[in-house]
Amino acid sequence: IMSVTVTSSRSSSLLSYGIVLMMLTALLAKPALAVQAEASHILVDTEAQALDLKAKIDAGADFGEMAKQHSKCPSKSRGGSLGKFGRGQMVKEFDTVVFNEEVGPVHGPVKTQFGYHLIKITSRA
Repeated sequence: IMSVTVTSSRSSSLLSYGIVLMMLTALLAKPALAVQAEASHILVDTEAQALDLKAKIDAGADFGEMAKQHSKCPSKSRGGSLGKFGRGQMVKEFDTVVFNEEVGPVHGPVKTQFGYHLIKITSRA
């Protein structure tokens, strides 16, 4: 707890300047707003399964329907949607794709400790 007593207008001006300076310093010290991404994925056990599903999606199959039918992740009930998340919230291999590759196309297969992923980045800002 800090107590401040102001006894003159010069002290008041200095105090106001000090408070403004502290506020600006705090604002500038905060990192820029974190980049958020939104993505969907399909998780399967083998690279062959992932490649087969990717070929079907490339030929016109709906990504969300393929996720519902084939993914082993609970997100399959939402068509593979993982919602929005920030950098570092997913495993490294997944994170690298989501925050560096093009928004829109299906990427993968991407191998992680969980299996093989097909990843569709739907937004990043």
